Amino acid sequence: MKRLGSVQRKMPCVFVTEVKEEPSAKREHQPFKVLATETISHKALDADIYSAIPTEKVDGTCCYVTTYKDQPYLWARLDRKPNKQAEKRFKNFLHSKENPKEFFWNVEEDFKPAPECWIPAKEIEQINGNPVPDENGHIPGWVPVEKNNKQYCWHSSVVNYEFEIALVLKHHPDDSGLLEISAVPLSDLLEQTLELIGTNINGNPYGLGSKKHPLHLLIPHGAFQVRNLPSLKHNDLLSWFEGCKEGKIEGIVWHCSDGCLIKVHRHHLGLCWPIPDTYMNSKPVIINMNLNKCDSAFDRNLEVNDQKEPLSVKRFLLRLMSSANGLLKAYGMLSDLYCSQD
Repeated sequence: MKRLGSVQRKMPCVFVTEVKEEPSAKREHQPFKVLATETISHKALDADIYSAIPTEKVDGTCCYVTTYKDQPYLWARLDRKPNKQAEKRFKNFLHSKENPKEFFWNVEEDFKPAPECWIPAKEIEQINGNPVPDENGHIPGWVPVEKNNKQYCWHSSVVNYEFEIALVLKHHPDDSGLLEISAVPLSDLLEQTLELIGTNINGNPYGLGSKKHPLHLLIPHGAFQVRNLPSLKHNDLLSWFEGCKEGKIEGIVWHCSDGCLIKVHRHHLGLCWPIPDTYMNSKPVIINMNLNKCDSAFDRNLEVNDQKEPLSVKRFLLRLMSSANGLLKAYGMLSDLYCSQD
């Protein structure tokens, strides 16, 4: 499957949305819902939604791989947000029913300071070299995941900068009904966005790992293509989400030919998420670490988890494989498990 678009900004809904004044099922303490109407949005039509590639929307946290310190690095999503005074002005402006795009921002004064290594997301608009906030008053961006940064410890658990590899979940190349966990060179993921899922991410909707044995994985955006999707009608999509095994997912992201990404979430259709027995949980998985290739490619040692034990890359991957094997069996992510040591 070819590489699809990357997530560098907030994705619009495929349908025109409306606000309903009742408590949100998606966000606690939000007194309203955003629901889809039956009308397809102009943005979706302009992006030729009918020719787009539909993929599974995975529930995790967004990440990005790009260069830092002259090597491929994993970056975590970090949006710059306005300070209290600017946020108050912006909310008052929105309550007056004005267009949020007409609000005047002073980026240098209105926003909380960002880390020195922060970079803005690629696709956001810029004026005079300054990024323009989105309709929510945020400036999407990224910060590199440093090895010893406790704030991003779960991000760190899926990468190893010593060997420049990441732990990735995707379809097996020869069988679309089979998932594969593998150690992928970070260089192969450059300029891609991915979703980090696992024990300590977004309430762990896929039931990975446990508090004692956490498990986290990266999934490239667009990796899980949706087959046999019904017509692009509100009621047909609603029935598909409710009645089909393949519909037991968080939502759909359409990758359009112009690079635009369009989505629909179960909550847009008034449906619940998370749910038991997701479609991802129904698939078997193979753990394939290509140990012989790694053993011949690397001869360096590694210290893991502050233990002063030198660990070759082959033993490092064997430990990962053994851990993932036991955890996936114990906590029921997938129905069958096969280990491959190429």
